[in-house]
Amino acid sequence: MISVTQQLPRAFRGLRALVVGDAMLDSYIRGASHRICQEAPVPIVDVQQRFDMPGGAGNCAANLAAMEAKTALLTVLGDDWEGRELRRLLKAAGVEIGRTPIPPMRRTLAKVRILSDEQMVVRFDQGSTAVIGGEAEQSLLWRLDALYPNADAVIVSDYGYGVVTPAVVERLAALQAQYGKILVVDSKRLGNYRGVAMTACKPNYREAVQLLGATGAPNNGQRCNWLIERGASILQLTGARIAAVTLDGEGAVVFQDGHEPYRTFARAVPSHRAAGAGDTFLCVIALALAAGASAPMAAECASAAAALAVSKEYTATCTLEELIRRGDGQREPDERWENLPRIIQEHRENNRRIVLTNGCFDILHRGHVAYLEEARRLGDVLIVGVNTDASIRRLKGKGRPINQLSDRIEVLSALSSVDHVVAMDDDTPHRLIQAVRPDVFVKGGDYTRDTLPEAELVERLGGAIKILPFVDRQSTTGIIQRIRRCQPAQAKQRPKHRTSHVISMENSTPRALRQA
Repeated sequence: MISVTQQLPRAFRGLRALVVGDAMLDSYIRGASHRICQEAPVPIVDVQQRFDMPGGAGNCAANLAAMEAKTALLTVLGDDWEGRELRRLLKAAGVEIGRTPIPPMRRTLAKVRILSDEQMVVRFDQGSTAVIGGEAEQSLLWRLDALYPNADAVIVSDYGYGVVTPAVVERLAALQAQYGKILVVDSKRLGNYRGVAMTACKPNYREAVQLLGATGAPNNGQRCNWLIERGASILQLTGARIAAVTLDGEGAVVFQDGHEPYRTFARAVPSHRAAGAGDTFLCVIALALAAGASAPMAAECASAAAALAVSKEYTATCTLEELIRRGDGQREPDERWENLPRIIQEHRENNRRIVLTNGCFDILHRGHVAYLEEARRLGDVLIVGVNTDASIRRLKGKGRPINQLSDRIEVLSALSSVDHVVAMDDDTPHRLIQAVRPDVFVKGGDYTRDTLPEAELVERLGGAIKILPFVDRQSTTGIIQRIRRCQPAQAKQRPKHRTSHVISMENSTPRALRQA
């Protein structure tokens, strides 16, 4: 798994991506408020800065270009300042955007946000949302016919603002039937794409509820479990092979016919920074699938990119180099012991429920992944204490660990369920528990509350103990024993050539692999 995580983004370089949809200009006007208006009880914002950037399908195209994919955008803009500025920004980002005839009186879509001391005060939406037709629609269809056959990934970003007409959807269905591309759709009207044979769809939670026609859907921590019970219905209603339902700060749930649901996790960020996170997720999951990744790996990669995007201000993109550095473990080392108090304080100030677990995690296997995902569901933040090499030797004896500490930390950090990893040299987690003071302390199924030495300390500090069951027939010791049993047979049949990397791909694209 980790080889794919590290190598996958490198396969994005040079992929050909085509975006179809509603592009808009996202504007942020930032200032400070020290007075109340005399005409009405509203704050006066003294404007200090203005930022303009591509939004909607334009943000999708900018994200794809930032991933170093060769990107073309099919949209319709107005002949106005907003349209000209959006064209300039897209061209600067490296996006190809051809000229489409402009319908009479067509105005470019724009969303203008006013922020006072980083608090959004109001948002103004403007632009034409009528369905395009005539020469503009015909021109868009011609360009779609020309670009579709050579695309590695096609992304539809349909906000219902008039660009993706019924004729465009019909043409997409015909082209997909002929060429069978990686086609990923984000639309508020996913039911309209039932016959398009899309590879994947990306509704958010509200759109999934609307698609299901459900009433009484939860709007709290039960959203994930509620969705999991209805994953098959989402696939059936959309006709997609894969459905990735995004849950804002709770990550995403990925459904695929014939597979168990897969959960990714996200880190909480201030809400005014969340604009465009869905676009980043959409684009990266499309590129990952085009590069041959499995649905879970594509979703993990997309979640990592979205997390990087929302760590920035406003409608931002994630670059390929940023994603590669994250996959290579080159993140800021903020999880050292001396930084732990600051990390804990930040989470406490944001009223986040902290979950703590610890272990060796020597050879990460499916049981570990399931265990950590279940632990993360018990709160907002999961901190993992991982034993150092010396402490594992004291606990497990000579010959362990199999993987050194830096490798184990890198693998754990690659999981979206894990927020922080802290190395611990002690033989017990008591010092870590005192430092973190977790709301929930989690251990595996070989313990009970009465046999857990640290249970009293956790409860004295106000935390709760949770024992999670193990996945059947999954253990590090068992894996090591199976490897050792295989060694004599492998010695007799040594390969003539040694392979440096093995990457498991579901939809192989040789060109992308060569580039990786």
